[in-house]
Amino acid sequence: MAVALAGRAGSRLAVVLGSVVSRTTLLRLVMALPDPHWPEPRVLGVDDFATRRGQHYGTVIIDCSTGQPLDLLPGRDAKTLANWLRQHPGVEIICRDRGGSYADGARTGAPQAVQVADRFHIWQNLGTAVETSVRRHNASLKPSTGPDSTANISTGGPASTDKVMSPIEARIRERHTAVHALLAQGHGIREIARELHIGGNTVRRTARAETPEQLLAGRRHPRPSQLDPYKAHLDKRWSEGCTNAIDLHTELQELGYRGHYQTISDYLRPRRRQRIRVVGPAPPGVRQITGWMMHRPDRLRDQDRQRLTEVLARSPELDATSRLVRGFAEILTTRSGQHLKDWIAAVHAEDLPGLHSFATGLEKDWDAVIQGLTSHWNSGPVEGPHQDDQTPDVRPRQAPAPP
Repeated sequence: MAVALAGRAGSRLAVVLGSVVSRTTLLRLVMALPDPHWPEPRVLGVDDFATRRGQHYGTVIIDCSTGQPLDLLPGRDAKTLANWLRQHPGVEIICRDRGGSYADGARTGAPQAVQVADRFHIWQNLGTAVETSVRRHNASLKPSTGPDSTANISTGGPASTDKVMSPIEARIRERHTAVHALLAQGHGIREIARELHIGGNTVRRTARAETPEQLLAGRRHPRPSQLDPYKAHLDKRWSEGCTNAIDLHTELQELGYRGHYQTISDYLRPRRRQRIRVVGPAPPGVRQITGWMMHRPDRLRDQDRQRLTEVLARSPELDATSRLVRGFAEILTTRSGQHLKDWIAAVHAEDLPGLHSFATGLEKDWDAVIQGLTSHWNSGPVEGPHQDDQTPDVRPRQAPAPP
């Protein structure tokens, strides 16, 4: 019962069967069982395993042929792995990540075994190198801008300021359009009020008005203001470039104006809304560009593909990086490791220090990398079922492990 159901469920079933046993007793019985026998493995998968992330790590060993976990070693250093391999001399293939400790442990404990560098980890290391290259050319991510990034949009000169639509007028016109559109679709007053989140009386008043001007009739003729005699002076000073309301308030006080500063500010507000700063979308970041380069091109959104094309057009170095990434992806997905030497030569021909470091790391681990790019063995059973297909279809992890 404990093997099939574990502690709590096994304890409940025991009560149904007429026996009383605690969950801890069942778990203790399971723990006392001997480990299942497994034949000497031929293909191993080795990776670190966190028993307490950030503090305690071990080494998990998997039989890649069957996917069966074999052992969990205390520690993840080369000596621990080498001792285990000496006790199991039948290992022929060892699938591992790019970490140097497991490479040294496998070389010491099983010198006859063929080491296979995992394709996912190779692709992950490439993502780190690409991010370094993109960060080095960060200035190319920002689109070039003209000398004047501010555009003044107006309906005329200062004399036409009274015709500028205020926020309240714009809201009334928008509400009138929405209400009449819903009425034309056959919706009732209450339903429209719920849909637009406005009061029923407001909906009725808007529905009775055939045009927005009927609702704005009372707003076209504002009450007389003590600022009226000075508006011509304000219009003249605004056209001359004086737009500071505090300075204008001081000038009007010298001319006899006794009103409040806020009245002047309210009068100038429609003019200020005409000055719209043209701000495009934020330029893509380093991680975003790296993710676009590491994705399959046919799976990128059209918008992302277009923005990536614009960035690559501004930077020959990043364009070369993108071409090299696509070339390596072809080698990885088709397992054509025999072309890796040509790819490394193409990398060294470009001024890309980030990819140079990646290529140098591949050369130092050449035999295992070639096996990883030609053999069907990989660390998928160690990483989990989602890693069985080691194809470059994912963005690099948030903190890719260095080679």
